[in-house]
Amino acid sequence: MSESGKDGKLELIAIKTFPADDQLYKVIDFLNKSLKEHKLMFGLTKAGETMTVSIYEV
Repeated sequence: MSESGKDGKLELIAIKTFPADDQLYKVIDFLNKSLKEHKLMFGLTKAGETMTVSIYEV
């Protein structure tokens, strides 16, 4: 486990921006539920016509 994981902090692994699509919320929810036990968390932010997916190690 990384040092930041011991403090309860999230470590950013990667980010990727896509054109806005309402279906991405379903994908992020699926990934969070499926990969929780692997200590991964996914985030999604929307800014105008783009959405950014973030991957974190918990």
